[in-house]
Amino acid sequence: MSLTETYNRVRVGKNLSDRFAIRNGLKQGDALSPIFFNFDLEYAIRRVQVNQVGLKLNGTRQLLTYADDINILGGSIRTLKENAEALVAATREIGLEVSGDKTYMVMSRDQNAGRIHSVRIGNSTFDGVEEFIYLGTTLTNQNFIPEEIKSRLKSGNACYNSVQNLLSSRLLSKNLKIKIYRTKILPVVLYGCETCSLTLQDERKLRVLENMVLRRIFGRRRDEVTEEWRRLHNEELNDLYLSPNIVRVIKSRRMRWAGHVAHMGEERGCIGPW
Repeated sequence: MSLTETYNRVRVGKNLSDRFAIRNGLKQGDALSPIFFNFDLEYAIRRVQVNQVGLKLNGTRQLLTYADDINILGGSIRTLKENAEALVAATREIGLEVSGDKTYMVMSRDQNAGRIHSVRIGNSTFDGVEEFIYLGTTLTNQNFIPEEIKSRLKSGNACYNSVQNLLSSRLLSKNLKIKIYRTKILPVVLYGCETCSLTLQDERKLRVLENMVLRRIFGRRRDEVTEEWRRLHNEELNDLYLSPNIVRVIKSRRMRWAGHVAHMGEERGCIGPW
């Protein structure tokens, strides 16, 4: 792929170079680059799914793609190699190459299931890892959900720190502060929560984060006996915050997601981030 009759210049400080022709390749940041790439990748993936057997297992596709992020699934190392080799062969024909920096991971509850250190596919060697981030979600080799919850809480704390001055400002009403919490912080923490299963410890950590934000919003209360300012108790926060708490929101979203999955046919596959 190349752009014909295309010219460019280079600016260094205040100096502008002479115009020069681009004879091959695409300019960095050119709008056509992602379009051409998507065309090629879509063509290669469709060829793999049509020509190869075993890229679908129990309604779940073993070749997942989002933009340039590709995830190849397999019930065994052999199946994984076959699917990967089919994709590499299809993309090589149109000039695309697989990055050698990619990794793979064996997911199993068995403690001894993920001891393979590397796998070789074609001329590339992929190192095994215990966890990696896929589409913003932390996946572990033992499907350890608390690691993802820890990551969500960390992101939620970072978002809270960025808006805590607004949450404590006297210029904003409490209703507006609650809207800031529900639109800025809560979506960050609840990303992908539809498929998570919470333990009591996980629920407690989530409630601690929410109560911290609510205490910043509602401020302190003057004690009627000692006439001193004190922090609000959890029960008082529940009475002031009229919306469902974060744990109830997660459970309701899980029920809604379960309803969507129940209405899906067997020909459709769904994989939740958690």
